Amino acid sequence: MLPWGGITCCLSAAALYLIGRSSGKDAEILKSVTRVSHLKDLAQILDTACKVLPLVVSVSGRVGSDTPINCEHSGLRGVIVEETAEQHFLKHNDTGSWIQDSALITSISNEVPWYLDDGTGRVFVVGAKGANGFVLTVASEVFEESGRSLVCGTLDYLQGLKILGVKRIERVLPTGTSLTVVGEAVKDDVGTIRIQRPHKGPFNVSPKSIDQLIAYLGNCSRWCQYTSVGFTVFGVYLIAKHAVRVFMERRRCWDFQKRVLAAAAHRLEQETEDGKSNTGGDTAKKDRIPDLCVICLEQDYNTVFVPCGHMCCCMSCCSHLTSCPLCRRRIEQVVKTFRH
Repeated sequence: MLPWGGITCCLSAAALYLIGRSSGKDAEILKSVTRVSHLKDLAQILDTACKVLPLVVSVSGRVGSDTPINCEHSGLRGVIVEETAEQHFLKHNDTGSWIQDSALITSISNEVPWYLDDGTGRVFVVGAKGANGFVLTVASEVFEESGRSLVCGTLDYLQGLKILGVKRIERVLPTGTSLTVVGEAVKDDVGTIRIQRPHKGPFNVSPKSIDQLIAYLGNCSRWCQYTSVGFTVFGVYLIAKHAVRVFMERRRCWDFQKRVLAAAAHRLEQETEDGKSNTGGDTAKKDRIPDLCVICLEQDYNTVFVPCGHMCCCMSCCSHLTSCPLCRRRIEQVVKTFRH
């Protein structure tokens, strides 16, 4: 049997190492991006930057939009609004009890063009929902109890369901939120500057500053690497322990088989000598009575049970046994002995 505990620990250590290495690379990349203190300077930086390589910058400001969305439930004004409706119910399982479960009914997402404004200029942000660190704020969470009729409720109950109600959640990116965006800065033909996901490189939208992002990724990298070392040591210990145990068990089996074969050979020599010295048939029959199988009492015992070492059954009877009839210890292996 394979040491699945040790293998799982080693695989987890490899995964953590890769995650930590990726986080460390991301932190180093963030250190090398161009930091823009004032958005008004970004246009000049773009004009002087290399036209071949993409310009990855870090900008900060407050969220704004010319056409914000008015949230229906919370009353906030935002630029990205997601509304979800989940139906909650009790489900009858096979054990006879009721467990709570939910199912998504609808999911609606709206987004309008929005920008970051720091008081000196504006920069539009494109594709923020797919960026790292982007999280919407839960603005409203309402639970509407079920108003189903008695007939519908009875039919649901016969099907093993109890409808509890609908939970509506409204998530929003409000205007005025302070954000830090790391991405590729581009300028179109009309002079509008926008930040978008680069073809290769970081793309972060987070309320944390660039220094906080670097520190967070560095801590994640170190934590993952230290944890991977611990998992590796523990996994190697479990694998080595399993290997030593298997080796010792096989060695004991080999030694035991050698002893059994030696004892059988010695017994055969002794019986041969006894057969020569005893001339009467009754005496020989009397000597063979203790050698009968304890199960059928007809055939001679010719098997040895491992690991207990008892010799008490014939090969036909021991095929139906799972434990030794003398000591009740589990039979792991049966060794057959031979007589001449």
